[in-house]
Parts: sequence; C-alpha cells; structure tokens
Amino acid sequence: MSSMQAAEEIDEAKERAHFRAVVTAFKYYKLCSLDRIHKSEKIISTLPASHQRRLGKYKTYLTKFKKCLDVNNSIVHMIIKDVDTMFENVDHSVDSNGANGTESFGCNYNNCEIASHKQHKMQHDVEKVQSVLKNIVRDWSELGAPERLQCYKPILDEIDERYPEEEVRNRSHIKILVPGAGLGRLAWEIAARGFTCQGNEFSLFMLFASNFILNRCDEINQYTVHPWVHQHVNNLTCCHQLLEARFPDVTPSAESPGRHFSMTAGDFLKVYTEPDEWHCVATCFFIDCAPNVIEFIERIYSILQPGGYWINLGPLLYHYSDTPTENSIEPPYDILLDIIRDIGFDILKEKTGVKTKYAQNPNSMMQHEYDSVFFVCRKPYCV
Repeated sequence: MSSMQAAEEIDEAKERAHFRAVVTAFKYYKLCSLDRIHKSEKIISTLPASHQRRLGKYKTYLTKFKKCLDVNNSIVHMIIKDVDTMFENVDHSVDSNGANGTESFGCNYNNCEIASHKQHKMQHDVEKVQSVLKNIVRDWSELGAPERLQCYKPILDEIDERYPEEEVRNRSHIKILVPGAGLGRLAWEIAARGFTCQGNEFSLFMLFASNFILNRCDEINQYTVHPWVHQHVNNLTCCHQLLEARFPDVTPSAESPGRHFSMTAGDFLKVYTEPDEWHCVATCFFIDCAPNVIEFIERIYSILQPGGYWINLGPLLYHYSDTPTENSIEPPYDILLDIIRDIGFDILKEKTGVKTKYAQNPNSMMQHEYDSVFFVCRKPYCV
C-alpha cells in the first residue's frame, strides 16, 4: 500500500469516526440535557424544608422542562433518521472491520451514565445539538424573522440591486454561492428569487438538520421545538424558558426552487477550487470562521468571475482565536479592508455598526448584539 493510499484510509476512518460521534451526540441529547435538570432537583432536595417549600412552583416547572426535552428529542431523532446514507449513499456506519449497521450504545437513556472520561466531550457535542435547535428557530420559524430581517435582508436587497429583474431576463443564469450556509435559509431565499444558488456547509450538525428541513418538511408549522429550555439563567419567567416555536414557517420542500437550489457538504477551501466559476458569493457570519481569513478572501476572489460580486455581512468573532491548537490570525476591520484591496477587490460599498443578533433568545435579560460590518466588493474585469 502506498503512503497516499494509507493517508486516504486514515482520513476516511477519521471521517467515519467523526460522523458517528455527531450521531451519538444527537442520540444523547436528552440524557445530557436531563442531567442539568436532575442537578437542580438534587440541589433543591438538600435544602432546608422551608426553602424547598418556597421553591415548590419552580420544582413543578422543572417537570415541565422535562416534557419540553421530550418534544425536542422527537425532533432530534427525526433529524438523524437515515443520515447514514445521506451523502451519495455512502454508509458512514461501517465499522473498522467493514461490518454494516448502526452503532449500538447498550443503554437505557433514562438511567445510564456516560463514562467520566468521555463526559466532557459528549457534553460539548450535545451543546452543539442544542445550538442546532436554536438555529432552526433563527432560520425556519416566525420567531426568527427579526434576525433574518437584520442579517439576510441586506444581502438579498443587494443581490436584487445588482441583478434587477427588469434587466436580467433569466436569473437562473446567475450562479450565487453561499459558504457557511448553516441550515440553508439564506441560500434558499436567494434561489427562491430565481437565481441558481448553492449553499455550502462544513458542520455535520448543521447538515443533518438542513437535510431534514429542506427535504422532509412539507407543511407549514409542521413541528414544534423548545429552543430556550436549556437556558437556565437570565429568565424573567419560567414561561419564557418553556416557550415553543413552530417550524418551518414556509414549506421548503414543496416550494423548493428545484434544480436551481443545492447544498454541498465539506470544507469551503477544499470543495471550491475552480477559478472564475461564480457570479456572486454571499457570506453571512462566515469569514471569521477561518483560522486564516486571508485564505478565505483569496479563494473568494479566485472563484468569482471577472466582474463578480462578493457581498458580506457579519462580525469578526474569529472563532479560533482562543484555540491553542490553531494558528489563528485576527486582523481588525481596517486592516482587513486593506487586505481585501491588496488581493484585488474593488470595494463598492461598506458600512459599520450594522445591528445583528445570532440565535438570540428575545426574552433573555442578557442580549448579545453585534455591530457588524457590511460590504460589497467586485472582482475587476481586467485583472
């Protein structure tokens, strides 16, 4: 076996292991989430009787929180149903010996315990599942409409301005890419306006959920989720923590733009290597997801056709800045603009202080809000 073949087999094994770990996180969602409620119940049980009496109403709500987890858990299990073959009919449940079948966990979710050495990693992954539930609300519920108005509408309006219907006879000839597409709403909205649009996403957590919503939700407000049941702080009322959201607010499968809309899985830098392929790249809360943001900017420039537009909105959170194992760079916005110009882009429009939120609980006492940047760049015709 050549070293290249060995490396490919190692990569495939790592991919299968990661795939199984993500599926496992979805399966353990309820167990790990229940642990937090059980902790509260245990603490209350150790308090003086007078304190327990005063917390009687709160204890009844803890029981209601468990019922919300049951509702969420039903969604979580629908999301991972049949995911083993969602990518080109490749069965990711194949084990190291080549035996097919779903992984067995050999436990009762109601009373089993996670091994201590795996608990921290499992909890971290389950928090990503909890985040997926909040992103469902952001992208596909009426409750998320204000955030979409903040974050997606400026991009959609800019695309309409650059490619007006009265001038572009067939919008399907305009190819638009949305890297970091998340659960796919922005890309879907672009395609619904007649453009050929492709969303790209790296996270399996997001890909599992977007596959469920885009392909298996065919009725408006078909399902219910309780997105804030995991938030145990900064609540004005218990009812706010119990709040439900129905989704989807549109019927993405029934109203699908068909062949003009698609989603791809994988690392943006590895998937998109063909130069001069896209008329427009739209990024929303994306460019700061790279350890080296310059690589993203260079690749966007490369894959755009001459005269093509890059439309961006979002903050500069730089997700890897505090990760010890990553070589992250974090240029501030003014230096980032210099880099964008140096790579070759013409900056047509730019604005700071754009108020945006991301999967924010609207009733929380603590509100996280970004003063995001919005800019529009063009790749020159003559390079």
